Amino acid sequence: MESCRRPWSADAVACLLTDGRNGATVLKKVLTWVAIAFVVFYVIQRPEDAAGIVRSAGGALSDAAQSLSAFVGSLV
Repeated sequence: MESCRRPWSADAVACLLTDGRNGATVLKKVLTWVAIAFVVFYVIQRPEDAAGIVRSAGGALSDAAQSLSAFVGSLV
């Protein structure tokens, strides 16, 4: 791509993100690492809040499993 050779072009950011590969793949990797960094930062900065979120997510999964179990049990 010719515009990749000109760092001052409007497509410079797109060239950095694609790096000769599928742009969506590179963007997905970048966003994944940003999300991981945010989670690590959040756990370090607010461990009690992070534990509360994990607890509530575990409770929601438990409730969903119990509801699914009751549904399957009522089919029999």
